[in-house]
Amino acid sequence: MKIFTVGSKSFVTSFQLAGIPGIISETPDKALAEITTLTDDADVGLVLVSDDITEAINDELTALRAKKSTLVFALPATGSEKTEVDYRVMLKKILGV
Repeated sequence: MKIFTVGSKSFVTSFQLAGIPGIISETPDKALAEITTLTDDADVGLVLVSDDITEAINDELTALRAKKSTLVFALPATGSEKTEVDYRVMLKKILGV
């Protein structure tokens, strides 16, 4: 199972440092196109997306989640006003590790 990230440069780079590949996409429409392509790949099991992008395409992502077996999960964006996020801990929780 492969994991990918989609989001801003800082979001994707933070996961790339942990060995998780990603696609930099600064706009929601481009991100949706990339997410759709990734979910079409049977080898991809999880797509992590920055929540600042998912807000604008939430309805489309809900429809995509209903059709595909790939998990598409939104995480707080890097520099988010939300409390500080430890992506490593959050990823372990998502994967059940």
